[in-house]
Amino acid sequence: MKIILFDGVCNLCNNTVTFIIKRDVSNEFKFASLQSTFAKEKLEGSGIDDLSTIVFFDNDKLYVKSSAVIRILRELKGYRWIGVLLLIPVGIRDFFYKWVANNRYKFFGKQDSCMLPSKDILDKFIE
Repeated sequence: MKIILFDGVCNLCNNTVTFIIKRDVSNEFKFASLQSTFAKEKLEGSGIDDLSTIVFFDNDKLYVKSSAVIRILRELKGYRWIGVLLLIPVGIRDFFYKWVANNRYKFFGKQDSCMLPSKDILDKFIE
């Protein structure tokens, strides 16, 4: 199962989830906010407690930050080519990722609570 954990109050993150859902033609992805009980339990013992990152579980493999974004995007129709970015050293990729993540509320805004999915996509969400 492919599970994406995202910051549920971040507008950029919520728009990214919508983007992924529209392009997930294989219907492989499930989503949960990092603020959820499910995410807390799933991440227990992983050392990840940072809500400014995206977490991607591809079956039993765990990816965070730029590696998660690239691996998610390359699963989507029309974006497989993006995997070439994995050739860039992770330190460089994550530098830019962290800059966006640290400024995401300033650039894109923040909601008061986690997004509520509509009925037609409710089955894509865990919890």
